[in-house]
Amino acid sequence: MTDTQPSTAPPSFDALAEAIRHRRSVYGHLSGLRMDRYAPGEAWSTLPYRPVFVGDSDTGVIHGGVVTAMLDESCGMAVQLALDGTRAIATLDLRIDYQKPATPGLDIKAHAACFRVTRSIAFVRATAYQEQESEPVATATACFMVDANRTNMLVDRPVFAGEPAPLEAPEDGGGLFASSPFARCLGIRAGEGDTLVMPFSQRIIGNPVLPAIHGGMTGAFLETTAIITVMRELGVSAPPKPIGLTINYLRSGRALDSMASASIVKQGRRVVAFEA
Repeated sequence: MTDTQPSTAPPSFDALAEAIRHRRSVYGHLSGLRMDRYAPGEAWSTLPYRPVFVGDSDTGVIHGGVVTAMLDESCGMAVQLALDGTRAIATLDLRIDYQKPATPGLDIKAHAACFRVTRSIAFVRATAYQEQESEPVATATACFMVDANRTNMLVDRPVFAGEPAPLEAPEDGGGLFASSPFARCLGIRAGEGDTLVMPFSQRIIGNPVLPAIHGGMTGAFLETTAIITVMRELGVSAPPKPIGLTINYLRSGRALDSMASASIVKQGRRVVAFEA
């Protein structure tokens, strides 16, 4: 007589979607991002408006990094909905094109679709909008690594339930980020020379098992660094409006403080190209 291990059947699609809804990134949960609808390889989500998400208090416009993080998370949901939920994924590259500023006070919605999966790479497109998908706030294209590590989303990741704890933005008087609540929420501060520092904290975690910093938080940090650099170099007081952002992820962000610097590559009359 031989012992046989019981086969583990893959979860039903609805069970997979329910797991994705509750077993996501730490930042995704704290931000209040919720998955409203789903289909194989597609996710529709909503990010409720919060004052802490503002990038410039003078205009009330949402920080571009909030949109970046939402699109990154939404793309990840779509990839998981194209797989069986057991395989870990990680963002390889993310391209964001900002179409227009988000209207202050309104929620942001996203629709992400994973349109192709190979043995090791998943390809995704996504749109962030507020009232109609045909009038986007931003669009994104992304590539995700499949089987990025040994973690299992359905087993290893904690279940998030209930209302998330509030995100806070400490006051900063006349400091560098006095008018940017989201930058203060992330704890970004000036470092040595022209560098900025984003201290590691629980709120910026993507994969809680490793733990690893959320790819969207890395993007938000790089974008913030570029904005500050452009303001310093050009001697302007108003934050420049980001148009496009391409992020290449070389490895996971570990549970350590992150540092960033940026430089202007090319400057035109209205457009500045940078590298961070």
